[in-house]
Amino acid sequence: MKGLAIILIALGIVALTYQGFTYTTKEKAVDLGPIQVTAEKTHTVPLPPVLGGIALIGGIVMLVTSKKR
Repeated sequence: MKGLAIILIALGIVALTYQGFTYTTKEKAVDLGPIQVTAEKTHTVPLPPVLGGIALIGGIVMLVTSKKR
């Protein structure tokens, strides 16, 4: 239980700090027989601050309640 609480706290801090992540994919732009042109496309996945706050608070609550037992 303490391990899960620490992971939630860490994920909450990361989500509040970065507020999303970006990744890149390669897609075919032109395909003319032996000639192929690829293009890199950047995608952004936003993480709402509320999600980070919930994870952080949930982790703290789990950590506090696990110490009382």
